[in-house]
Amino acid sequence: MPLTLSEVEKLEKVSGQMDGLHKEITTLVKKSPNDGLNKFKLKFVNAILSDANNVLGSTHKPLSDFEQFDVDDVPTTSDVALILGQYIEEIERKRADNIKREPAGYWAYQIKGSDRVVRTAPPKKIQERK
Repeated sequence: MPLTLSEVEKLEKVSGQMDGLHKEITTLVKKSPNDGLNKFKLKFVNAILSDANNVLGSTHKPLSDFEQFDVDDVPTTSDVALILGQYIEEIERKRADNIKREPAGYWAYQIKGSDRVVRTAPPKKIQERK
C-alpha cells in the first residue's frame, strides 16, 4: 500500500539519520569494538531507533523483540553497529517496496492520495548489480 507524503518524509529523515549514525558508530567499532557506548551517544541512538520503529511498523521491523538499548546495560559499539545495520536493511526494504520506476526513467515514491512526484534513488539492490 502506498505511503502518504508525511510517511515518505519521515522515512527519508530516519533513513538519513540511521545512515549517518551507522557511519559514526562504525568508526568507533574500528578503533575499539568492545568498548561500551557512552550514555550521551546511547540517548541519540535510542531516539533514532524509536523513530525507526514508528516508521517501519510491525511489517518491516527487523527484530520483533527489540525496541531500543537498555541504558543501564551499556552495549558495545559492535553491538550497536550490528543492530543499526539490521535497521538500515529494513528501511531500504520499505523504501524499495514503495517506489517505482516512472515511464520517464526515474524512480519515485508512490504517494497515497496525491499526484505529487517525489523522486528517489533506485533500490540499492538494483544499484549493486551494476
